[in-house]
Amino acid sequence: MNANVDYEVEYNNRARVPENPSIIAGWARDAAAYRERHAPRCISYGPGTCNTIDLFPGDRHGRIVVFIHGGYWQALDGSFFSHFAEGLNAHGISVAIPSYDLCPNVSIDQIIQQMRAASRELGRLGRPLVISGHSAGGHLAACMLATDWPSFDASLPPDLVTAAYAISGLFDLGPLVETSINNALHLDQATARAASPLFWNPPLRGSLDAVVGEKESAEYLRQSRSIVDLWGAAGVATRFGTIPDANHFTAIAPLADPDSPMISLLRQLAAG
Repeated sequence: MNANVDYEVEYNNRARVPENPSIIAGWARDAAAYRERHAPRCISYGPGTCNTIDLFPGDRHGRIVVFIHGGYWQALDGSFFSHFAEGLNAHGISVAIPSYDLCPNVSIDQIIQQMRAASRELGRLGRPLVISGHSAGGHLAACMLATDWPSFDASLPPDLVTAAYAISGLFDLGPLVETSINNALHLDQATARAASPLFWNPPLRGSLDAVVGEKESAEYLRQSRSIVDLWGAAGVATRFGTIPDANHFTAIAPLADPDSPMISLLRQLAAG
């Protein structure tokens, strides 16, 4: 923690991008339109109404790319993001978009467990997973890469998750503790550290890409550089990148574009 940093300013993305309501409304509109054209297969991974996965199948039998949504673990659900399957679907790649219960009804640790359960359910399809995610979803993507899958479920292969692609991710949750974001998260420094993949044992296999919008805060840039540097030093294949001219909310727009560099990279990860 740095006493010279205003963490509220650095992490309050809705204040930093005042046009965010229109962006989010556009997501909802475009997602609904995409589901009308491409009805997903709904898979349940738990007993709750939010414990579902929308699977947008491609015509290739390869790795499934998972996209975990953001919202600081306390807002939105997978239905806002259906259209972000379009970029990969256009190349025949299947995309899975899970939802999860939100804070304060559950803790971040419980959300991590839910995403592990969702990954296990997708693993039953017999295909490896590339886990992508945005913001809180980027955090969860890193958590999935660092999970010891046979310890979670002895029936799962150790390489269930072959890569993580984190967009504007959060890997050290400590700076959030003294911000208004924590009103719903109920973190203290101990629980924040325990839920921070930056401080976990680095994954023994797979790769991590951590990318950030060019216009995002210095803290978001630091978060991604930190995990790339730390895990990279431990031997993990890591890459840091920026998304030109993007803020926190527009950073995921390339997912809907079949010809974007982001989709090109994810295609490579899905191909192995």
